[in-house]
Amino acid sequence: MFRHIGKARTLSHNKKIASLLSFVAGVVNVAGFISVQRLTTNVTGHFAYFVDDVFKLHFAESIIYFYYILFFFLGSFFSSLFIELVSRKNERYIYFIPAIIESLILFGIGFFGQSLISNYADLIACVLLFAMGLQNSLVTRISGAIVRTTHLTGLFTDLGIELSQLFFYKEKEQKNKLISTIHLRLRIISFFFLGGIFGGVFYSYLALQVLIFPASMLVFGLFYDSLKFKLLIWKRKQHSK
Repeated sequence: MFRHIGKARTLSHNKKIASLLSFVAGVVNVAGFISVQRLTTNVTGHFAYFVDDVFKLHFAESIIYFYYILFFFLGSFFSSLFIELVSRKNERYIYFIPAIIESLILFGIGFFGQSLISNYADLIACVLLFAMGLQNSLVTRISGAIVRTTHLTGLFTDLGIELSQLFFYKEKEQKNKLISTIHLRLRIISFFFLGGIFGGVFYSYLALQVLIFPASMLVFGLFYDSLKFKLLIWKRKQHSK
């Protein structure tokens, strides 16, 4: 799920990571918005507010939207930077660092965020946007830009294009490939939606502690991936004896 890249990566790997990370993003999206009244998984809306304030000469107000955009960008930048640095030493672990950092951020906000909301709402939003920037860059690199999980605008655009292409693709192989891609888009949208429902329902009981669950899912996903890889290596050694 996290390890396979390039030609070794299959649709099954993309489905697994899409399900996990889109659910995580869905929880963060809803929990972040309810808690601090800010978008915390994408920056499209923040850019509109930033430009609007700049044109109105409200420079002081525009700064915070600039920070939101900047932190998402920095998350993406450092995620890719860590991947490149680690790949020079051990390619098996190139995606672990961004995922671990993201999980630590979600754990931190989950445990301590509620006590900081009243005075540091903007800081919480920035940190969550940084985490989503990490995730977006991570899954883009892993899947070869096939999977995006932190926002739905591009997904619905791609889904609309691909559904329209079904009317014109006649060859069975092309059509099957297109249907598989459509299923992947629908899976991402569905798990993002489920994550949002989960975040909304359990936020009323747990507040920002609801983020502990997606953080735990990330850690579990990493260890599951590692354990499965080690088991595969062990089986190969047994067969070679």
